[in-house]
Amino acid sequence: MEGGLLLQYLLIAVAVLASAGYVMQRQMPAFTRRLRVACAVPLVREGRPGWMRALGRWIAPSGTGAAGACGGCDGCGPAD
Repeated sequence: MEGGLLLQYLLIAVAVLASAGYVMQRQMPAFTRRLRVACAVPLVREGRPGWMRALGRWIAPSGTGAAGACGGCDGCGPAD
């Protein structure tokens, strides 16, 4: 396989994975959040190397709570 063709296949694979991640985030935000937590927790445990802990913190979802999972429109709770 030529180098150019291999590079083309790799770029297409990256584009497909990015598209799938975007669709998953938009269509299934709660599942995506649980998946990110499940991936991040083992990485941030004590005794892991610094780069691994940094990767786990990067993967982990932000602590916005339930409002951030659905878009944060504040349509579910009472207005303050």
